[in-house]
Order: sequence, then C-alpha cells, then structure tokens
Amino acid sequence: MKTTSRTLRANMRLARTTWGPLPKIARRALEELLKKYTFSVALGDIHYLDGRWFVSHAGLLRLASRGRCSGIQVSPVRELCDPVADRWVFKATVFKSPASRGFSGYGDADPTNTSVLVRGAEMRVAETRAVNRALRKAYGIGICSVEELGYLSSPPERVQGKGIDSSHSNGNGSGQPRLRDKLCLLIRKYELDPTLVKRYAADFCGTETVRDASRDLVEAFISTLAEEAAKDRAALICKLNSYNQLAEVKS
Repeated sequence: MKTTSRTLRANMRLARTTWGPLPKIARRALEELLKKYTFSVALGDIHYLDGRWFVSHAGLLRLASRGRCSGIQVSPVRELCDPVADRWVFKATVFKSPASRGFSGYGDADPTNTSVLVRGAEMRVAETRAVNRALRKAYGIGICSVEELGYLSSPPERVQGKGIDSSHSNGNGSGQPRLRDKLCLLIRKYELDPTLVKRYAADFCGTETVRDASRDLVEAFISTLAEEAAKDRAALICKLNSYNQLAEVKS
C-alpha cells in the first residue's frame, strides 16, 4: 500500500493547484498521509479545510478495498433512534479479515448536527458516519472524515484553473470553509434551528432569501450570529423564535 515517488509528486502538485500554497506543516502531513495510506487527491480521498486535513468516505472505502477488507456490518441502534424527530444512531463493524473480531464505530445524525442541504437524509448520514469511524479505527486513521463534520453534504468543489472556483468558495481561494459551511458550523455548535437562522439571515440582509444576499452581507450576518451566540445564546434563541411566530402570523 506504499505510494511511488512519481505518484507522490503528482499528488503534491495537484494539492498546490487545488488549495494553493500550503503551510510547511500541512505539506508534511499531506506527504505522510499519501505515503502511508496511498490516498489520491485527484479522486477526492482527502480535503484541506480550515487548516486541517480530512479524509472522505470514498477515500476510506478505497483504503479498505486495498487492504482487502473482509466486510462491513451496519445496523441501527433502535433504542436510540427516533424516526419522528429524524434522529438516527448506527453501529458499524469493520472486519479486516475473515478471522477478525471487528472494529466498531457509532454514528449519529439529526437536524441539529447535519447540514440543511441533507435535511431528510439523516439516516444515511448517521450510517455513513458510523462506517467512517469504524474504518478509521480499523486502519489507524488519525484524521477526521469530512462527513463527520456536519456541515458538508458533498466533497468541496474541484478546481477551475488555479485555485478553488470562487463562485462556490469564500472567495479567497485558500481552501477555507465556504460561508454556507461556516454558517452550518455555527448552527451545529450552538444547536440552533436551521430554518429560523435562515429567516433571521434573510431579515438581516434585507432580502427574500439568503441566496439573494451579497457575500459581504452574508459575512456580516455570520459574524453577528457568532457574536450573539457566544455572548448570550438564550437571547439569540428568543430572537430566532420570534421569526417562527412571525411566520405563523403571516400564514
């Protein structure tokens, strides 16, 4: 499972093209990950977000395939699941060989810890997280998977020319989380209602929907939301609930 020098150089070049100049410590970490696990930057096995490396679900599955994984068993933890609330907990066990006792991992998902983009698919997210955690344990992966973050529903966009496509990023081409992703992180961190946050954002930006707002306004809203949540979460919750009441009045 060792990578060749030629493949390593090609991956490192693609990483620079995708994420721009990387800090020395990030380059060294990437090189070690590529050498040890034969990950592929081109196939989206790993991603660089907010100054850290993350492995993807696809990358973990390819690693398991190269390691001749014997099988993966997945089942819901029924006593912890609540279908009505879209709350799911799964257990996954990875068997590296027919004689393996297995490496187990658990994954949970509900509307409070998943992106609004995958709303309604919480069961699938929980299953994926469980498999990822079991695979990381089985193969000694010390970095988190992007699917466990809660704010990504798909791998980051590929490059267009040099750097990340600015129409889908935060505009600086540095590989940092997009504005939408930063917002989802805040929602998860402070356990906020995604729908109410969207209504607050639209009101703050003075637009019909958040998508209609300019990037500068969205940035300002995210900064304001983060400040309000850190200062007084209870007051913020009250403010968000007021948007729910306004919606009921309008209906």
